[in-house]
Amino acid sequence: MAQIPPRTLQARDRALPLGPRTLVMGILNVTPDSFSDGGRSARPDDALANARRLVAEGADILDVGGESTRPGHTPVPAEEEWARLAPVLAALAGEIIVPVSVDTYKAEVAEKALKAGAHIVNDVWGFAHDPDMARVVADHDAAVVVMHNRAEVDGSLDIVADMLAFFESALEKAERAGVRRDKIVLDPGIGFGKTFPQNLSAIRRLGELRVLGLPLLLGTSRKSLIGKVIETTPAERLPGTIASNVIGIMAGVEIIRVHDVAALIQAARVAEAIRDAS
Repeated sequence: MAQIPPRTLQARDRALPLGPRTLVMGILNVTPDSFSDGGRSARPDDALANARRLVAEGADILDVGGESTRPGHTPVPAEEEWARLAPVLAALAGEIIVPVSVDTYKAEVAEKALKAGAHIVNDVWGFAHDPDMARVVADHDAAVVVMHNRAEVDGSLDIVADMLAFFESALEKAERAGVRRDKIVLDPGIGFGKTFPQNLSAIRRLGELRVLGLPLLLGTSRKSLIGKVIETTPAERLPGTIASNVIGIMAGVEIIRVHDVAALIQAARVAEAIRDAS
């Protein structure tokens, strides 16, 4: 079983303890084309209501996204993405007490979100899309989730070796920009630039990423990976989400990113109790 060293993720003025208790990041998509909920939080009032619910269920972090990044999504301009995010972040800043993460790969959007009070940048391109992203993170003393991604799927790759090379490159960019290593979390990017077998392998081999000495985040919630194992719609994938996240928790991931916060908190606490039993 994984031994989880206690440490702290300093996200601006928020200190997030990482270690035996897995943190749960609640997903708040403020897009009209979310794959998981069909845009239920696209209106600011609905987004705030859903944020309240996620926090009441026990979310440690809220991850707010203004652009769908599902496979086959249509990219939106930074101006449109920010127009979706701005009213929601303003409402959250006035009420929600947990740290807020902004799910964006655009430095321009990340900078505006951090100025509006966000604490974490969740970059699905891991500093590989926007050359200014690492600087923005450093300038605002933010924490950052660096996710592995690929522009093209290549089933012949050893996907863990590819992740390690990608993360090493991202860490070099972070160091040059002044982002401290203790502000970085790594995400294997399940469902991004990988074949179905590579996604399964990435979860099974999570422990191999420990060589980099950084905390890990796992995001499998309602993803098509589950639907390929057993045919289901996104709304029907809670059991598969629980199963994949329990495997990650047993491997020692520090953060899980989920839609169904209450159910995953219960699953996480049971998995941790078994994992850490003497």
